[in-house]
Amino acid sequence: MSDPVLLVERRDRAAVLTLNRPRKRNALSAELLDALTAELERLVADDTVSGVVLTGGPSCFSAGADLNEAVDITTVTAFRTFAERAARLNRVIEEHPKPVLAAVSGPCLTGGLELALACDYRLSSPDATFGITSARIGSVAGFGGTQRLPRLIGPSRAKEMLFTARIVAADEAASLGLVDRVMPHDELLAAALALVADIAKVGPLSVALMKRAVNTGLETDLRSGLELEQALSGWAFTTHDKQEGMRAFLEKRQARFTGR
Repeated sequence: MSDPVLLVERRDRAAVLTLNRPRKRNALSAELLDALTAELERLVADDTVSGVVLTGGPSCFSAGADLNEAVDITTVTAFRTFAERAARLNRVIEEHPKPVLAAVSGPCLTGGLELALACDYRLSSPDATFGITSARIGSVAGFGGTQRLPRLIGPSRAKEMLFTARIVAADEAASLGLVDRVMPHDELLAAALALVADIAKVGPLSVALMKRAVNTGLETDLRSGLELEQALSGWAFTTHDKQEGMRAFLEKRQARFTGR
């Protein structure tokens, strides 16, 4: 019996999802993409989970799409079927009510980086490397790289990475804003779990609504974004969590949020 392509572990209030195709450098096969999507969709309704940590294990985050599956694709229709799996997964991450963190060690390339770009926060160890190498094989990044990368690091820097297929080390990735923190390898998962633990202390509805406000606001003009923010904030004021949070603050006690 073959090993599962995705390992799922609970660590207190965090769900840790580990890509588990080490002999294939965690290449993103259709099976793995579907498994990630299904598990993330299941976690939406799990009130005991405050955040998700996505990792590839100690030596490789992901080297990208599984080229053994992609090599025979020669039509636009076939490519759309292939790429839609990744597009759906990345939409699920971006629209997920819980924060999704990428904890990156080793190569994080092309489809692997495009997966990490959809996450809310990226942490890496010093041995991590980042790049979108589609141009090396005469292709175009098809899992969101041409759109999410320039939104994160700016168009000129993104174009330089895309046009040259250059791979950058962790420290440079941090200076570009591609990753948020670089830390020793043996502290990486603990740091991601600590961040989820901090998130678990605040109102889950607040987190979900602010994630929606930020992600949606980045795609629109400032005025529309501010109107969305006001609408979401107004809705939050109707919730039990808002009442509990304010009472707890005034009574100088820890709030007991329920997500309602």
